[in-house]
Amino acid sequence: MLNAPHTDDPDAMFAAVFKEALRRRGLPLDLVRDHLQSHGVTLSLATLSYWRSGRSQPEKPQSLRALDILEPFLGLPCGALRSLVRRRPRGWVPPYDPAAVRGVYGENSDVEQVLGDAFPHFDADLRRLVVHETVSVNEHRLVGEFHVTVAVRAVRDNARHLTVIHTLDGLNADEVDFTVPHGPPPSTRYRPELNCVVAEVPLGRRLARNETAVVEYTLRSASTAGISRCHERRLTTPLQSYLLQVRFHPRAVPSTCWHYYRSHIDAEPRSRHTAPLDGFHTTHLLPMKCRPGVYGIEWQWAD
Repeated sequence: MLNAPHTDDPDAMFAAVFKEALRRRGLPLDLVRDHLQSHGVTLSLATLSYWRSGRSQPEKPQSLRALDILEPFLGLPCGALRSLVRRRPRGWVPPYDPAAVRGVYGENSDVEQVLGDAFPHFDADLRRLVVHETVSVNEHRLVGEFHVTVAVRAVRDNARHLTVIHTLDGLNADEVDFTVPHGPPPSTRYRPELNCVVAEVPLGRRLARNETAVVEYTLRSASTAGISRCHERRLTTPLQSYLLQVRFHPRAVPSTCWHYYRSHIDAEPRSRHTAPLDGFHTTHLLPMKCRPGVYGIEWQWAD
């Protein structure tokens, strides 16, 4: 009989039983993956690691089939793992976890320094669903404009605004303009020593739990100091999709562009691929069902 660590949290029970079964059998995750593959089920090591840590649970039909294969392999009774999988209602999002946020941003990140005591509650009322941002690089080789559209869902009642943080090369507060298409300008503050702009963008009305809203804003900088070499977005929760477009001024066209993904801010890129420019000096990145991590486009100037 398997003695899993005691927990009163039903979300943690599956991970506890799975982890303990792996430990008792002395099975590394790569052997588990290979066993599943020999039975016609392909799962990544990352997926199995998320199950073991409690970051996610099996949901898709193939994942549930994997449990039927794993139970005898792990010496568990039939249904021992399946019975612990909690059914998620449609549209369910994971609870806000400050540790996971810090895991993506890094310890004592610029965002944590900017927010201070508010960091553990950073946008805890909302989850981003879809993000579309267009970044324009001006003739001075600087990112001079962001235009961002974000679809969000409230995970608590009374959600009122979305906090956004952007880093600008050569930030000068007197040369930055933050605008929204409707309503008064949002509350904005600047941290030039960190090159950061922070704004609280109103949602238009207070949202009840599970209601959605679309937030749109534009950030422009007239600075001419410094040179930009990349733009990236740090995701602490999954997104349905993320579209990043980078547009270069005709007099400031890079020699090469790449798009990349990193699991956290200090990690080396897990994937890095050439991102060709089109005839309008534009390139883009469009991952779907984005897992948490850092997504970006990097470019190299010819001289």
